[in-house]
Amino acid sequence: MESAKHAGDAAVAVSKAYGVETMFTLSGGHVFPLYDGAVHEGMRILDVRHEQSAVFAAEATARLTRKPGLAVLTAGPGITNGISGVATAHFNGSPVVVMGGRAPRSRWGSGALQEMDHPPLLGPITKLSFTATGADSIGQDVEAAFRTAVAPHRGPVFLDFYMDDLFAPSPAHPVETQSPSPLEPDPESLATIARLLAEAERPVLVYGSDVWMDRAEEAARDFAENWRLPVIPNGQGRGILPAGHELLVTRARGLAFAKADLVIVVGTPLDFRLGYGWFGGKQGAPPAKVVHIADTPSQLATHTQPAASAAGDLSVVLWSLGTACGDAGLKPTAYSSWVSQLSEAAAAAIADDAALLTADSDPIHPMRIYGELGKVLDDDAVVIGDGGDFVSYAGKYVEPKQPGNWLDPGPYGCLGTGLGYSIAARLARPSSQVVLLLGDGAAGFSLMDVDSLVRHNLPVVMICGNNGIWGLEKHPMQMLYGYDVAAELQPQCRYDQVVTALGGGGELVTRPSEIGPALRRAFDSGVPYMVNIATDPQIAYPRTTTGI
Repeated sequence: MESAKHAGDAAVAVSKAYGVETMFTLSGGHVFPLYDGAVHEGMRILDVRHEQSAVFAAEATARLTRKPGLAVLTAGPGITNGISGVATAHFNGSPVVVMGGRAPRSRWGSGALQEMDHPPLLGPITKLSFTATGADSIGQDVEAAFRTAVAPHRGPVFLDFYMDDLFAPSPAHPVETQSPSPLEPDPESLATIARLLAEAERPVLVYGSDVWMDRAEEAARDFAENWRLPVIPNGQGRGILPAGHELLVTRARGLAFAKADLVIVVGTPLDFRLGYGWFGGKQGAPPAKVVHIADTPSQLATHTQPAASAAGDLSVVLWSLGTACGDAGLKPTAYSSWVSQLSEAAAAAIADDAALLTADSDPIHPMRIYGELGKVLDDDAVVIGDGGDFVSYAGKYVEPKQPGNWLDPGPYGCLGTGLGYSIAARLARPSSQVVLLLGDGAAGFSLMDVDSLVRHNLPVVMICGNNGIWGLEKHPMQMLYGYDVAAELQPQCRYDQVVTALGGGGELVTRPSEIGPALRRAFDSGVPYMVNIATDPQIAYPRTTTGI
């Protein structure tokens, strides 16, 4: 018998109006009316094995589709289990709405099961965190949540509902979704940036995740190509200039940042990943001037004073900046020798790496894995990184050929994102390869959600770099103290057997020659499949920052 209409229906109907197609959740009685509403409204329900995976899946959905993601969590521990996912969405600027259950209003204060006032806990890591005011207004409250999440600068919103309010009748709430009006940049700021470019000899462009999230990838590519500017991508800025593009100088990053006299950072914070905004200053040269461009003024750096800054819709900013560069008399040939120097350095770095990408060393060097992976990746493959040293190699050697096909945890650095991200990627890109790169440490956070992949028939290829240690901790502790503690894992632990036990496929690889055939079997399998590769624990990724 079909249930009567209730507030859960109103909440789901508004969510659908904002483009939500899937509700990610883990079953809980406090939110049954939201499930019933999904059934009434024809929304997919995808249930996982840990609430963090539900929020990570919603966040990845937002980042891949550029539409808001939805996670539904039951009261108390359901919500606290999802907090790392909400924090990750906060640092990534991902438009996610997290709906939570709440003990009944009629029992509030008397010690009901999982009674907890959630919004104060979520407030510091959301744009808005509140409790719906009543059954009659739930449609309006849900609309406010989505409207806030998608407005620049995007981010997560938390909304919980008293259980008895959700079960109560509620009027339908008509929604007329409107895209936020583009924020126009200040023309004088753009003129200043154009002047700095005209004066520069060695500029570098950095494109970050918000360029993709703001749908500005076309404007960004055109700006770089029109003015012949070398580009280093960051986060989901990867792929805006495809692998092999003559202006893409990721492999000459060290040289570019050391010798630049002007660095223009677009759509990403001046955080630890970018030296906190300090560039140049090598071998007696003055520090580089820095320009920071963001989608809203709230995202502009405050810990340092850039030479110039601008905020606004990033497509508008970049198109308008191109016009300002023409007005400033900038010539596309002005940086030819600088671009050639960086291109040559990038080519030399690629050539130097060839030996390790094909190395037959035993134990396996992690770079050999990326040498083999590059041979089987399609142009539209979605590559997901969840780990430390092993995934750092991916950031260096996996260069997307299209924008929007790279996912990593972002600046919050939360391990355990991978399975939730994989679930979302398979739904968002049903015809593409989906590859999850897991460190063996990261695998321990969420591997039970392979069961979710299996139950929902979501094939994903998982590659586990298994060195049997917490590499990011073991090597630095050895350097600092001459010993290490709490840094050991099981050597050659059979994570692949966990996957097969949960209904997928997998195998352990211990020799370099086995990697390529195992990857091909994984892609051909049509099931969630892990290639568990034993790598050399003595190899540490040669990083230049610890994030401190």
